[in-house]
Amino acid sequence: MKHPVYPFSAIVGQEEMKLALLLAAVDWRISVLLRGDKGAGKTTAARGLAALLPSPSPFLNLPIGATEDRLLGGLHLERALKGDPALKPGLLSEAHGGVLYVDEINLLPAHLGDALLDTASSGVNVVEREGLSASHAAEFVLLGSMNPEEGSLRPQLLDRFALAVDIMATLDPAMRQTVVERRIAFERNPASFHSESSPIEEQLRDQIRKARENLTDILCSKEILAQISAAVCDAGVRSLRADLAAVRASIAYAALVGDASVRPEHVAVVLPLVLAHRSHDRGRSPAQRPQTPEPQPEQEPQSEIPDEKSPSNGKGELARIFAPKEIATSALRSGFQDSSTLGASASTPVSQSGPVTGVRRTETPIELDLRATLNHAVLETGTTQPRAADLHERVRTPASGTRYLFVIDSSGSHAAQERMRLVKGAVSSLLARSFKNGDEVVLIVFRGASAQVLLEPSRSLHEAATALEYLPTGGRTPLAHALDLAKSYLTPSTVLVLLTDGRANVPVQNGDPWQEALDLAGQIKTPAVVIDTEDSAERIGRPVKLAEALAARYVRLESPELKEDIVFAQ
Repeated sequence: MKHPVYPFSAIVGQEEMKLALLLAAVDWRISVLLRGDKGAGKTTAARGLAALLPSPSPFLNLPIGATEDRLLGGLHLERALKGDPALKPGLLSEAHGGVLYVDEINLLPAHLGDALLDTASSGVNVVEREGLSASHAAEFVLLGSMNPEEGSLRPQLLDRFALAVDIMATLDPAMRQTVVERRIAFERNPASFHSESSPIEEQLRDQIRKARENLTDILCSKEILAQISAAVCDAGVRSLRADLAAVRASIAYAALVGDASVRPEHVAVVLPLVLAHRSHDRGRSPAQRPQTPEPQPEQEPQSEIPDEKSPSNGKGELARIFAPKEIATSALRSGFQDSSTLGASASTPVSQSGPVTGVRRTETPIELDLRATLNHAVLETGTTQPRAADLHERVRTPASGTRYLFVIDSSGSHAAQERMRLVKGAVSSLLARSFKNGDEVVLIVFRGASAQVLLEPSRSLHEAATALEYLPTGGRTPLAHALDLAKSYLTPSTVLVLLTDGRANVPVQNGDPWQEALDLAGQIKTPAVVIDTEDSAERIGRPVKLAEALAARYVRLESPELKEDIVFAQ
């Protein structure tokens, strides 16, 4: 039974998202990435767009756990068993002429993401399996969505998306009420709701059809090309895909509004969508991007470290920016298994997918290991005609994938003797020595009145280093706030690294700041290490107690023990 689709034209607000999707409907080469809040209508909009495309236009939702054979196509098992090997089409073939939607694309295995975006940009899928080769047209609108809280998309894949839209659910009560009213009306009587929306839907459908017909006739002058190239260069974007995306989107927009040529105002409308994910803060929505302060001339520490007892330190306290000091540290070693690597092909490097082995299956294998199957058939029957009992399946051992959650004390006490230089150096060294392909890093810092996320889950060491470099130091020590915030970023494969001197003095609920910190530490159940950043001349010993509450490994910042590898059991 086919479920009714919520009309695209009935979506409230989200004008940038709707424009990006309509441009993709006009030119299938314009892939779109939707990033942002849960429940903001990303999937609803994707399904609604498919209903506007010329019929028949399939809508396929790519499962995160799909195998490479299911996506690209593989060996036709039934025909192979009859001695007539042939290739079986995959999802890319089925999506031709329609929409392929990938929810949580940031969790898609890397090798599938590469193959998917290569096909989406070329419009042709080439399948090669067990000595067989075939190709077919695969022109589809590629839509991806993700919640940055669950991890970022690799920069190489991010750049392959022509447009990106940062989506935030509205906090306007009146608009939220309208959204709910429309949704309830649709659920109660879909037919009536569609009937009311039908005129606008038909208008959009006709607009898309005409834009597609006129797309190749739209003129784009050299002056427009120069405007686009200058804007991309001004944004500091090196990838030429940005220029191509801007040209294609501008032409599609001109066709959509019925103009015969691209004008500067068309370019101005699409450029923010082209550059949104290609700037230095790529991969994060505006609400998540940390404000990078301008470096300030360093002064005497005594004149800039605020009085931690002052109630006004929550806002506007003086702060300093210390450059990291190189420090030798150990590596963090964990044995977590990353489920996102399941389904990698045998050609994928072991570092990404783990070893591949052939295992006999009594039932139909998900992914046939043809070589092992034929070998077994020859050994058992003396022929190359396999039976069901000869079937072998490719089984993969996933590689390690760890989220390193760094919780960093950047309060005023670390300005004394410039200890923040050592703290930053230790974080940088730990990351450089521990980080592997497929790992993530999250940076939470605490100073002043509360803690904040300096870097949302990211797989880019460059982003982490940049965020860390300009981290200011000064203010009070809201340790309990930081631990409370860290709880929301825990996953089954998280290693927590807490760097602090333990001088908590900002409560969460008007209680004792230190006791609140201990209580919250006791609620965190994940492998952890506490790095004691106290100055040896003024020690009060609280980091040791924090480590006990966290059931964590305890290491002092300048201790030789920090140079030994820290191993966490799986």
